[in-house]
Amino acid sequence: MGMENLSKEQRILRVLRTVLGNIVKETAPRPGVPRALSDDTVADIRDLFGLIAEREAELAEDAGLPRTARPHFADEPQTTHAVKIHRPPKKSN
Repeated sequence: MGMENLSKEQRILRVLRTVLGNIVKETAPRPGVPRALSDDTVADIRDLFGLIAEREAELAEDAGLPRTARPHFADEPQTTHAVKIHRPPKKSN
């Protein structure tokens, strides 16, 4: 679903989720480096992601969209492909 098909609230939630995610990625510490954010701030960020997800689910339900719908990329294949794995024959002693 493109941004042009979303309500103003849905667009706000999507941008909020993206910006918050970018902040989390950019402030993530390297191994051995202390975290820049306090435990309370990390908990608040988790709560905010949860609230965004809840509201997005409510909006999707109100629009009649299934709750199992997941976002996907435009170039993402729509079907799965089975791959056969061939094992080499066992060597006899």
